[in-house]
Formats: sequence, C-alpha cells, structure tokens
Amino acid sequence: MKTQKSDRPPVNPINIEFISQPEKIILSNKVPVYFIKGGNEEITKIDFVFRAGFTAEEIPLQSSTTARMLTEGSEHMTASEINRELDYYGITFNAASDRDSTIISAIFLNRHFTKALELLKEIIFSPRFPEDEFKTLMNRRLQWFLINREKVSTIATEYFFESVFGKSHPYGLRLNAEDFSRIKPAHLRNFHSRYYIPQEMTLFVSGKTPTGVIEHLENYVGSIVHYPADRKKSPPLPYGEKKRNLFIPKEGAVQSAIRIGSQTIKRSNPDFSSLLIVNTLLGGYFGSRLMKNLREEKGYTYGISSYLVSLDLAGYLLIATEVGKKYTQKAVKEIFKEIKILQKEPVKDKELEMVKNYMLSDLVRMFDGPFATAESFRLVWESGMDMSYFQTLAQKIKSITPDEIIHIARSYYDTGELYTVIAGPEK
Repeated sequence: MKTQKSDRPPVNPINIEFISQPEKIILSNKVPVYFIKGGNEEITKIDFVFRAGFTAEEIPLQSSTTARMLTEGSEHMTASEINRELDYYGITFNAASDRDSTIISAIFLNRHFTKALELLKEIIFSPRFPEDEFKTLMNRRLQWFLINREKVSTIATEYFFESVFGKSHPYGLRLNAEDFSRIKPAHLRNFHSRYYIPQEMTLFVSGKTPTGVIEHLENYVGSIVHYPADRKKSPPLPYGEKKRNLFIPKEGAVQSAIRIGSQTIKRSNPDFSSLLIVNTLLGGYFGSRLMKNLREEKGYTYGISSYLVSLDLAGYLLIATEVGKKYTQKAVKEIFKEIKILQKEPVKDKELEMVKNYMLSDLVRMFDGPFATAESFRLVWESGMDMSYFQTLAQKIKSITPDEIIHIARSYYDTGELYTVIAGPEK
C-alpha cells in the first residue's frame, strides 16, 4: 500500500508578546508582593525572598545554616511536629541560600492556604535554633564537605571563584573544615534577627490563587512588625586575584577539572543579551562549538558547558569541563582556539539560525506555567528589571548578526584576562 505524503505543518515564528507584568501590592508593613496568576490546578506557590545571602554574613556558613535550621524547631513546635504538619497538609517546603539572597519556597493546595501561611509564619519567623539539632546538622554538613573536597570538580570550582572575585570577597570565599566548628547557634539568631524582617523581604505568589488571598497575606505576613535593622554594609565590588593561571595538584585523581572564565557585565548592561547569545553559541547548549570539538570530534570529555551568570555586584563567565589526565593541556588549547575563532570568523547562517531557534524555544519554556513564570520574573527582578527584559532578549536573538557576535566576543572574551584554573593529577 502506497503511503501518501501529507503536507508539512506550518512553521510559525516564536514570539513572547503574551508576557505581562505581575500584579504588585504592598502589605501594611511595606512588604512588596508580586502575583503571577495562572494554571488550572488549585495549587499555590509562595517564594519568600530575603536579601540575606553570603554577602550579608559576618561568619562563613551563617546564611545557609540559618535557612537549613528553620524546620529544626520553633517557639511553639519541635522539629518532628513541624515536619509532621508539613507532611499532613502536603506542603512542599524548601529553603536555600546563594551569594545574594535566601529563598524560602512552599507549594500547597489552595484548600490549605490559611493553614500553610500559619505554619510558614511559625517556621520562618519564630525559629529556636536548638543546640542538639544544630550539632547534628553541622556534623552532617562537615562530612559532606570533606567528601566533596576530594573531588577535582569541587576543588577547581572553589579556586576559580576565589581567583575571579578575590580571596577576601564573599563571592570568592573558600570554606575550610574549621568554619564548621566556629559557627554557633548565636550566630544564626543574630543573622535571623537582622535579615528575616519585613524590610528585607519580598513575596512572589504564583498559581491559581484562591479568593481572599490578599486578606490572608495581610493577616499572616502583613502583621509582622516592621522595624529598622542593624544591617551589615554591602561589600565592595569584587576584584580578582593577579594570578591568571592556577594548578591545584590532587594525588590519586584520574581526571583534571578545568575552569576558565572571568568577571563580566551584569544583566542590566545593554550588551548582556548579546553576550548570552555568544555564550550559547560557544558552550551553552548540547550542539555548541565546545561540545562538538571536545566531545564529538576529539573525545576529550563527556561534556563541557559555558555559563553566563549575573549577580548583584558583578557577572561572570565560566567554561567548565572534566577531562582525562593526558588531555588536560590539549583541552585548554582547544577551548581558547574556539574563543579566538568566534572573535575572527563570521558565524555561518545555518549555525546561527540553529542557535536562535534553540534560544527562542528555551525562552518560551521559561514561561511554561505560573511557577516557571514566577521564577523567570524573580530572575530579572533581582537585577532591578522587569518582564520587558525578555521581550528585549527575544528581539536581540532574532536580530543579532555575525558581525555583532565577533564584536561581543572580542569585547568580553579577552583571552589575556581569562582565568584558567585546573585541579587534577600532577603532570
């Protein structure tokens, strides 16, 4: 039987004109709340964002340990009672810190909205930081630290950030085992009293929010007292170390971890969108030039990626891979070769079209549902921007030219300024 060919389905251009700005309200204690409404399920997610990251610390581990201890006991509940309540009401709870912020997230059914807020208020704003639970947590974290510090990937990454941002800056801080014994519950209480307060907090509420949501937030969050805080001064801008090439020997390692990169512009810079495209072309997706060269053609590695990250005080570029011992220097040479090609040779139309289609598709996925949309908005909000950033990015992806790519690669991938950090076996 002969199969009749059907006409190909139409191919429509990707656009993100559907993106709208979140609704914003201010609670009575001056806490901003952003609403990203949508979805068909009766589920809500709330992100409590505190400007309480590593840059706010007076002692290493202060921010992350404060966040991790929140469910270990409060004024009115033990750790087991807290976790039993979270399980009973089906509340997914997560607390994590990064360089600039602490983000506490909870997902729950709308029929438990008020109970969830009541429980979250108890967990987030009334922790006790009990001694026994603190010791258990720190012993566990120390063991994980000692295990991970044996990995060349961890070693290279830590020394990379120390080199790029400087040994004395919070962005470049490299932990040691003694840090886990120096920190005490009193440090957590002090940190919590300074930063887990309304003036350091913003809420992001996403999902199919229930009727009366503003009233509920006002009752449970807007009622928290607002008062001036004795806040630590923001650290100065980071400055990298003078030494651009660093090798850290690791006895017994069978692979070398390679980290190459530098400080760069932040998201608020007009060139950031163009640089993001160049980064994707170089190593930001599976079909990138670095993947084709080092994985598919040379067989030096199972994977290699490049990253462009924007923080509060600086941005950074990072190329990361692990290779066999005998390929270490060859891999470094090929990475720099690919950068120089980007700086000299125009990108072919077919390759550029592939990158554009990938990035536009990825951009659409960033708004696949209210939770993803809220996360995308928070990403630009942290840079003092709004949803219009993504429309600007989409336009740049569509319009960028090969000549622009050469200009951006020359401007921001200065090979003389890049740091090369390698951890692995001796030569």
